[in-house]
Order: sequence, then C-alpha cells, then structure tokens
Amino acid sequence: MKRRVVVTGLGVITPVGKSVAELWNALLSKSNGITKIERFDVSQYSTQIAGVILDFNPETRLDPKDIKRMDPVAHFAMYAAHEAISDAGLTEGNFDPYRTGVIISSGIGGLQTLEGEVLKLYQSGPKKVSPFLIPMLIVDMLPGHVSMKYGFKGPNYSVVSACASSSHAIGDAYRVIQYGDADIMVAGGAEASITPVGLAAFCNMRALSTRNNEPERASRPFDKERDGFVMGEGAGVVVLEELEHALNRGARIYAEIVGYGATADAYHITAPHPEGEGAVNAMKRAIEEADIRVEEVSYINAHGTSTQLNDVSETKAIKKVFGDYAYKVPISSTKSMTGHLLGAAGAVEFVATVMSIFSNKIHPTRNYEFPDPECDLDYVPEGPRELEVNYALSNSFGFGGHNAAILVKKYSS
Repeated sequence: MKRRVVVTGLGVITPVGKSVAELWNALLSKSNGITKIERFDVSQYSTQIAGVILDFNPETRLDPKDIKRMDPVAHFAMYAAHEAISDAGLTEGNFDPYRTGVIISSGIGGLQTLEGEVLKLYQSGPKKVSPFLIPMLIVDMLPGHVSMKYGFKGPNYSVVSACASSSHAIGDAYRVIQYGDADIMVAGGAEASITPVGLAAFCNMRALSTRNNEPERASRPFDKERDGFVMGEGAGVVVLEELEHALNRGARIYAEIVGYGATADAYHITAPHPEGEGAVNAMKRAIEEADIRVEEVSYINAHGTSTQLNDVSETKAIKKVFGDYAYKVPISSTKSMTGHLLGAAGAVEFVATVMSIFSNKIHPTRNYEFPDPECDLDYVPEGPRELEVNYALSNSFGFGGHNAAILVKKYSS
C-alpha cells in the first residue's frame, strides 16, 4: 500500500516576496515584480526587463566564505531551503538523517559563474579559471549543499527538465516517500539566469516580451496582447513528509499530495504540442491517481507563460481534460506577477497552489485585460477570490516537451 504524503514546510524567495507570507500577500493583491534590469547594461537588448530580486543579502542565511564558493542560484536555493526547513520545524533529534533526502533542481544552473570564468579564460588564460567553477556550475550541488548544511543523508539528486524541473523534483520526492525510501524529502528548485548571456539567448529566441516601457504590464498570460514571457529569478522549496511521521512529531500539515503525472510531448525542442497532448496526459494521470472526478478539482494553477503558443496549448489541454467543467474551474497564473522563474517556477507555483488550499483563497491573474477567443476560460482577472479549495492542480511544462502536473488535496485525517 502506498504511503500518504503531506506538505509540512514552505519556503520561497521571489521577485514579489522573500517569504511565503510576502509572496502570498503580493499575489492576492496583484503586485508587480517586473522591473528594468539594472545589474548590467541592457541598452542593446530587445528586452530590458525581468522579475529581479532586489535588496537580497545572502549573508542573512550563509557564511561569507561559503557565499564566495556558490553561484547565486545556490544562494537562492539555500535561502528557500532554510525557510522551508524552519517552517517545518525540522530540528536535530526529530528526524532520522538517513530517512531524510533532498531533490532540488534548476533548469540552467550556475550561469553567472560560467560566464565570468569563460571571460577569464579568454582574457587571462586557463590558469585564471577558478577551481570552484565546476561545483559552482553544476545543478546537483543545490541538493548537495542543503544536505551538507543540515545533515540529510537520504536520497539526494537533481532533476533537470527546463521549466518543469522543480515540479518534477517535487513529484519525484513524493514518489520517494510514497514507496518507502524516505520519510522526509526537501524538494524544489532555483534559478538565477538573468545574466548577459542568459538574457541575450532568450531575446534572440524571440521568446520574451519587449514591453520595456511598461514592465508592470509585460507579463500577461492568456491575454490577447501578450507578446512573450518575462524572465524571473528565485527559488521555491517545500518539505514533504510521510503522514504518520508528520503526525508523530506534531507537524503542521498544509495539504496532501494525491496525484502526479509526468509525460513528454515528443514534438519540438521549444514549442508545446499545439493540441496540448502531453499536458493532457500529465493532468489525466494526476487526477486518475487521486481517483477523483474532474469536477472535484477546485482550482488550477496554470503554467501560463504569457507566450502565444503556450497559453493556447494549455487552454486546449484543460478543455480536453475537463470538458464543459473547464469553463467553471478557476485558473490563474502566478507568472503574471513574478515573471517566469524557469526551473524554479514549478516549485514557487506549487507553494501558491498549496496556499490556495490552506487559506481557501485563489490569487488572480494580473494583466488579463483583452480577451483572446482562443483563451476563453476563467482566469480570475478581477482579483482574489474566496473559495473552498479541496483539490488543486499545479501545471508545469518545459522546453523539450517535458510536462508535470501535481494534484494537491486539503488534508483530512
């Protein structure tokens, strides 16, 4: 018999908040996290805006010596992990380190470090390249650093699937506990790719919004005038726990995970399947595992990127899964306020999904102003909505055709 898995800790750092409370209040109030990029010269870039984290000092969570040996992506991951682990009340003596693991992911990894060291190589020669380049660059150091800081000795690895990375990390962590390989898993993702090369690459793909003079209106999922996504940065980390273990230590339970679907489009390296085929199957698998009717899903936190192709494809997929009920279920996009956190997006949006269940509130979609005939569902544009949320679905889709859907339920004994 599969074991029940609950959520007992939440942690984030995002462009609209450096704690879960700040994030949730910002989402409910339709706050804007998109601004002009100031950390490097963007005058020659077609896109000059992003969801940037301002006034962040990693020394609030990390030793200065360690900071120098970590890329900013690790700073974000460690910060969010600290928030989640503290929130869960995990302290030495109330968990078995060999039954506690970490799966934290990133879509891109230590891009800022890679850029800097490549410049050193070509400007000053190979002897100037840092010996810390590789451990600062590779994605798996995120769970590695967390395990070393907190002494977690259970399953420890990363999952890389572009913008679905942290959703797959949470889904895999759910499976690890469900099948008995751990009692506690720390899971999520981080991203810090707003760098000269990172921005240039996405600009040249023509994937980004160029609404530079109106950054607050640039991220507009499902809106007819959307013109691309907005890059964001940050991290989201959660603590998952086997139910009896959580109850035995008196942990607060936010919600229960009851379904997870992971599929591939097998279609294109960047574009989603035009009919949302992979997304359909991911959502269906999550709902079927929970053994519920589609009409029992109270809310969908959409991938909702603000790109022409994704928003239409996801809307079609939701219609195929939910039928007539698709027009009744509320849907919102966290990215409309945070921007697209790439490999960290799924985890931050999972936190928002859990908070919708925990607080019985749904956050709105910002900037949905002009209805698109192809995106004609209920995207909650008017503002926060009070609603009894019993089941909620979180969607994430990534370049390469990777799809993940996680179904969360209001906890009841």
